[in-house]
Amino acid sequence: MLIPILIFDVALVAWSLHLMQEAINHQEFSLMLAGTLVALAAAAMLVVYFLIGPCLTYLTNLS
Repeated sequence: MLIPILIFDVALVAWSLHLMQEAINHQEFSLMLAGTLVALAAAAMLVVYFLIGPCLTYLTNLS
């Protein structure tokens, strides 16, 4: 399950870098904000994955 999440995160980071580059080219703050939010979403998804992984393993091994 980690490989698809990592691929998706790499795609999100690439998209955020593209948005930020377009923001610099067009001098638009909204694109820079969008790129930052996309990068933060990618980071948050990895944090949640690594936090919930051990919890789910523990819960499935209780029975």
